[in-house]
Amino acid sequence: MAEKGYGGLIEEGLWSNNQALVAMLGLCPLLAVTTTATNGLGMGLATTTVLVLSNATISLIRNLVRPEVRLPVFVLVIASFVTAVELTMQAQFFELYLVLGLFIPLIVTNCAIIGRAEAFASKARLDRAIVDGLAMGIGFTLVLMVLGGIRELLGQGTLFYQAELLLGPAAEGFGLTLGEGFQGALLAILPPGAFIGLGFLIALKNLIDKALVRRQQTRRQASQQSPDAEVTPVGS
Repeated sequence: MAEKGYGGLIEEGLWSNNQALVAMLGLCPLLAVTTTATNGLGMGLATTTVLVLSNATISLIRNLVRPEVRLPVFVLVIASFVTAVELTMQAQFFELYLVLGLFIPLIVTNCAIIGRAEAFASKARLDRAIVDGLAMGIGFTLVLMVLGGIRELLGQGTLFYQAELLLGPAAEGFGLTLGEGFQGALLAILPPGAFIGLGFLIALKNLIDKALVRRQQTRRQASQQSPDAEVTPVGS
């Protein structure tokens, strides 16, 4: 079976095998921290960093690790990078780190990261492992950010509130607001709102996939149905 090119890896990570919408992995941070788009983006970037670095490291050592101990080694590698990311956030983004709290260390147990290490990075070259980690991480980050933005907008009437916690003082005026008189839907920022919002995103993706399949089938049928040319016999 031929290897997928970089384009195929990117398409798989962003859409066809999105770890949140298709594989249904990493739901703990997905549902817990997405009360705002800023929180979702921050957690997504942290997860992507760990995913890329762990994929790269596991790809480099894949021929040195015995099969019997591969999972403990993978977890050790991931935990090391999570610790580095956590310390970096404490030093550079302390207020955002306080908001995300316990969910930064819990990246160690994120099934999306362990799953990609086992299913792909441990069998792939370094360049492909990095592309896969980056694509999967960006796909996961987009879902976190979109779900956080929807919940924030419906629940608080804001979008990218406190963006300066992640992007610095220059982003203080970056957020949008629907006005102080906006009566938000409390359900949106409660845990049930996260499940409902994720359900709608999954349903939307499935609808888009079905529409794309129908379009491809229609084009294929149109290309196959070429009219037969009528041959007029020449009179004797």
